[in-house]
Amino acid sequence: MATLNETPAGERLHITFFGKRNAGKSSVVNAVTGQDLAVVSEKAGTTTDPVEKTMEILPLGPVLIVDTPGTDDVGELGAKRVARSYREMERTDIAVLVVDGERGLSREDRSLIERFKEKNLPYLVVYNKADLNTVRPERGENEIDVSAKTGWHIDALKEKIAALQPKTQDQPIIRDLVAMGDVVVLVIPIDESAPKGRLILPQQQVLRELLDIGAIGICCRETELPETLNALQKPPALVVTDSQAFKKVASVVPRSVLLTSFSILMARHKGFLKTAVDGVRQLDRLKDGDKILMAEGCTHHRQCYDIGTVKLPHWIQKKTGMHLVFETSSGKSFPDDLSPYAMVVHCGGCMQSGTEIKSRMKKAVEQHVPFTNYGTIIAEINGILDRSLEVLDGHEK
Repeated sequence: MATLNETPAGERLHITFFGKRNAGKSSVVNAVTGQDLAVVSEKAGTTTDPVEKTMEILPLGPVLIVDTPGTDDVGELGAKRVARSYREMERTDIAVLVVDGERGLSREDRSLIERFKEKNLPYLVVYNKADLNTVRPERGENEIDVSAKTGWHIDALKEKIAALQPKTQDQPIIRDLVAMGDVVVLVIPIDESAPKGRLILPQQQVLRELLDIGAIGICCRETELPETLNALQKPPALVVTDSQAFKKVASVVPRSVLLTSFSILMARHKGFLKTAVDGVRQLDRLKDGDKILMAEGCTHHRQCYDIGTVKLPHWIQKKTGMHLVFETSSGKSFPDDLSPYAMVVHCGGCMQSGTEIKSRMKKAVEQHVPFTNYGTIIAEINGILDRSLEVLDGHEK
């Protein structure tokens, strides 16, 4: 569970190490992290599944380090491991290709570089085992020689990785929408689907940003919202609600007060709100028998009134009056072929990086499948989507 002071995995810079077996990839990972994160062995194929670790690394700050299986693995099982390595590109912010410096770039290495370029993925080529080479050729700007064994050039490698950090890493959630001293009411339902004893991640993140800028965050349930608003000397600058309480909250908050949801804010923060708004219009074009993919970025125990598998499908059926087929995906499982679906409805993606969410969005767009998210479609179903977007007027969506 993330605390208010802990950077969640979805907000960390995702750095993934790729390379062939025995290139010293895991050794480089351990040298960069200063920990025995990955098992190191002279036996090829020691890393059989992606290994990840959240940590703080100077000068990078909070990061998620991922060590992947060798991309030259063989056999039926090896092919599955290679596929897992390639899949990691979908959520990677910076790719680090580790090459055996004695052997140089292989066919597999060059193929990986082409994949990086196709995805516009910032990358570095790291030639390991520099301690064994007496002659080192001149390297390009995105190349570096290192020795994981001696630690030579590891600090320089960290600097090079830090220089590739995408500028989109620090997109605001709410801090650019309100000012110091503004009162913001956060409506947080506590029901059977709420995690016991804690707030969900978007609620934590919004509250933390308000505290960071000196705004005043007031939390209440939807049942106490009228009393909360009446207790204020003047109307709040903004009300932010959980999407599931959108309809009830909208009926209480005066039309003159700006209103939005945690999910709308997160979609903007992750970089896919415009696509989500465009995608939700598909509701009016659905036909009997259409399939809808309900996609969640994390895995969790399903509640009897689960939003993705129970509540939203019911609301969508009621809104459209159509008999629809709903399928689900969760965690890292997301179909490559989206053609069977009339639309994709994704969760807010709070546990995923913006890179991963936008990769899924791009996959849907390229296959001409409308893509939206829970909060956007709930706002549309309740007829208040336009109102929920008003707070973003004049801001990039």
